[in-house]
Amino acid sequence: MFEKLAEIITNYVEVKQEDIKPESRFMEDLGFSSFDFMSMLGEVEDELDVEIDPEKAADIRTVQEAADYLETLQ
Repeated sequence: MFEKLAEIITNYVEVKQEDIKPESRFMEDLGFSSFDFMSMLGEVEDELDVEIDPEKAADIRTVQEAADYLETLQ
């Protein structure tokens, strides 16, 4: 799940996939804006055929937290 998420992240910010770490924070480390983050979540929903709870999404700070949450949806 982490690798798939890292692949999607590279569509939104100027970061190499190999530079994305589990502890990378979306806003502070990867340079996401709120709009980028919400757009990425929409793509994740389409790619993985899941529905992300907006309240849960608001609590996600790191790539690993996102990957862990997405695994619970599958």
